[in-house]
Amino acid sequence: MDDATPVETEATTPLSQAELDQITDQLIEKLKTVFDPEIPVDIYELGLIYRVDVSDDKDVAIDMTLTAPGCPVAGDMPGWVEDAVKEIPGIRNVTVDLVFDPPWDPSRMSDEAKLQLNMF
Repeated sequence: MDDATPVETEATTPLSQAELDQITDQLIEKLKTVFDPEIPVDIYELGLIYRVDVSDDKDVAIDMTLTAPGCPVAGDMPGWVEDAVKEIPGIRNVTVDLVFDPPWDPSRMSDEAKLQLNMF
């Protein structure tokens, strides 16, 4: 193969809205299985998930935070999230990044989480 020969690559078919909706529902379901050990509420309802991107190849990239930068499970929680998301059939790769900008505060919690914690 000389340098002038074009390399054929398999084109990725964009996900349909129905496929994306299904994956989104599955992602939320899996994220709700991961709990902050200090707070009896899942990380999704706590508002710790800042961004979830799903590529057409079904690679998932997640930006999440913690309730406090010094959280004792800071080193473990991204792995818990990655393991939970990898359980979704068809997902290829999962990348979870911890971010602290903007800092988390209780206003990010869902009404469900506030009810569970008697914060109303």
